[in-house]
Amino acid sequence: MNKFYLLLGSNMGNSRLQLETAGKHINKKLGKITRNSKLYQTAAWGKKDQPDFLNQVIVVESGIDAIKGLSIILAIEKVMGRIRTKKNAPRIIDIDILYFNKDIINLPELQIPHPAIQLRRFVLVPLNELSPNFIHPALLKTNHQLLNTCEDKLDVKKI
Repeated sequence: MNKFYLLLGSNMGNSRLQLETAGKHINKKLGKITRNSKLYQTAAWGKKDQPDFLNQVIVVESGIDAIKGLSIILAIEKVMGRIRTKKNAPRIIDIDILYFNKDIINLPELQIPHPAIQLRRFVLVPLNELSPNFIHPALLKTNHQLLNTCEDKLDVKKI
C-alpha cells in the first residue's frame, strides 16, 4: 500500500466546504484518507493581494502509484472548477503531493518530495501536526526540524 501526504488549499468561495469536497473525491478516487490535520488559515504566499487560504494536510493510503495519483488529483481539481491561470493566483482548490512513501521522484511533471516543503510554514505546521518525525527523503531532516528552521514568517492560525 502506498502513502500519499497531500496538502489541500483553498481561498475562493466556501473554503472549508471546498476542502471537505476535495476529501470526498480523494476518498472515492485516490484512496482512503487515514489521517488529517486541523484546518489552518494563512495569508496568501507569493501573491498577497488575495483572500487568506485555508489549508490542511491529509494522509491517503492507496494502491495507486504517484504518476497515476497526480493524474487523479488534477482531474479532481478540474471537476471542482479549478482553472489554472497565473502562478499563485486565487484558487477554488489546490492539491499538492508533498510526499509519496519515502520516494524521490524527479520528472518534468512531478517532483516528490514537493520542492518547497521546507520553505512554507503553511505546509510545515499541519505536516508537523501529523508526522513530526517523518524524515524528508532528500533533505534528511524531520518535518519538525524543517519547521524549526523555516525562514517563512507568515502567520499560520489553527481554526
